[in-house]
Order: sequence, then structure tokens, then C-alpha cells
Amino acid sequence: MNPKEITVVDLFCGGGGFSRGFHDVGFKVKIAIDNEKNVARTYKYNFLETIVIAEDIKEVSGKDILDALGRAPDIVIGSPPCEPYTAANKKRMNKPLDRLYSDPMGILTLSFFRIVGELKPSIWIMENVPAILEDGLKDALEKEAERSGYKEIYFNILKAEEYCTPSKRTRIFISNIEIKPEKCNKKVTVAEALEGLPSPNPNFPPNHDLTNLSFKKERKVSKISPGEALIRYEGHGGRVLPNMIRLEGNRIAPTVLGSSRFLHPEENRLITVREQARLMGYPDEHVFLGGKDEQYNMIGESVPPTLSKAIAAFLIKNF
Repeated sequence: MNPKEITVVDLFCGGGGFSRGFHDVGFKVKIAIDNEKNVARTYKYNFLETIVIAEDIKEVSGKDILDALGRAPDIVIGSPPCEPYTAANKKRMNKPLDRLYSDPMGILTLSFFRIVGELKPSIWIMENVPAILEDGLKDALEKEAERSGYKEIYFNILKAEEYCTPSKRTRIFISNIEIKPEKCNKKVTVAEALEGLPSPNPNFPPNHDLTNLSFKKERKVSKISPGEALIRYEGHGGRVLPNMIRLEGNRIAPTVLGSSRFLHPEENRLITVREQARLMGYPDEHVFLGGKDEQYNMIGESVPPTLSKAIAAFLIKNF
């Protein structure tokens, strides 16, 4: 497979994590879709040659994409919102099938299958949290894939930390092919990920300015040891989850979520957006636009580029 001759469409493109890995090995991502204004701006800033459609995906048809491309794409990738499925969401619907067929955000997963069915790509890959397979959801997803014209469906569970990502992240990649990327031969620690960065400043690299804390919170932060959390919050079913964890320099970081904020392993401050991006394997030239919270969220809700790159390299080698 010559990646330069392959056309890729990224649905729910976010800030570009999934696309970044494909781009870095030579694929041409021709069209990307996301309805969030600053997310779409961020994507376009980093991928100037890609057509970015900043629209609600429910209003986008396969014909719209075909008209823009001039032909059917070879590969469709995408990451529908995981909020309806993850246990970190306190408001997650109790009945699993309701998360797919009733939750307004869950229904967006069906839009992925609809567009795949209209485009009929040779390869499609959808990323989400493993909880999307709970209690009848796996069977439902198989039916949606078959309705789209794909009888074979694979549920590839990949751990980002096994592909040179400096943070833990277990995700499901649902696809019409089996995906077995080549694993990294080492674990990348927090200290290694942050190595070489200057002190936080507004100039270079981008997104490396301080996120201010109140004096009261700074005092509390100073008492937090590595591995401990400043706050805890309630997830689905009363599950208590940590946030503002102080990173441990000699370990891999915990899972980066949209809501994640981490404390620097040595300094009494939050890590910068750039430092958080490094924990997900983003190169420093990948810029995030919008408000500070939006920037953190884009990173936490994305596919780590290091993992995406491993998947893209696998496709080149095997298809």
C-alpha cells in the first residue's frame, strides 16, 4: 500500500490525534468533520490541505463527502463521543442499549455507521472506550455494521502505552479488518515525555503557558505526593474517581481524559497543555486553539498520535 495514493476521511476528527498518526506515515487525510468551532479551527490549523467540514454529522451525507472528494475514500476513521458509554460519566444511562439508541450523543455512533454504509470504504476504523461493548451493545454494533454492508467486524482492544505513548489508555478499535500493530519495544515514562521542555512560557513551544491556581489551591498542591490526587469526583454508579493526580516521573502517566488535569511531578503547579499533549504523544508543532479548557479537553478526548501512527503503519504493511 502506497499511503500517498490512499484517501482518508476522519469523522469526529477532534483536534486531530487520529489523523496525526496517519498523516505522519504519509496518508492523505482529505476530509475531516467536527461540529465544534474551535476544534475545527484547531484541526485546520494543523492540516492545511484537509477540507474541514464544521457541521453536525447528522446533517452530513455520504453524497456530500463524495461530491467534495470526487470519488469514494479508501479509509474512514473516526471517534464518536465516548461520554454515553464511559463509567466516568455520572449521567450515563443505566440501560446499555439506551446509550446507543436513545442518548443524543450515543446516537452519533449510528451516524458513523450510516456514513460508512454510504461510502463503502475498503477499510473503516472506529475508536471508543471498551464499555461500548457492554451488555448487548456488542451485538447491536455487529448488526449496525452488517446493515452498513460489512458482515465481518473486529473488536481490536489496544493499549496505547504498548505503542510508545507515555500514558495508560485502553481503547477499542472496531473495524472491518483485524488490527495488530507492531508494539513499541519500551515504555515511555513521564520524565522522558517531558524531557527538554523549557520552563512554562507564552512563547515557545506553543500551548506551554501556565494555568494559574488560587493561592489556597497552591498550598494544597504543595502537600500532594507523587501518585496522590488533590480531588475526587463521582462517576456512574457512585464510582469515585481521582483528578489532579501528581504525576510520577519514573512511571507512565494515568489515563488522560477530557476532564483530566495533572500536577507536575516536581513543581507545585498544573502541567501545561503542551505537557499534557506530550503525555499523549503529540509532537510540539501540533497547536491547540480555543480556551484553555477546550485545549485540555481536545487532548484528553483524542486518539494518541503514537497509537494512531502504529495503526497506520500496520495498514501500510498488511493491506
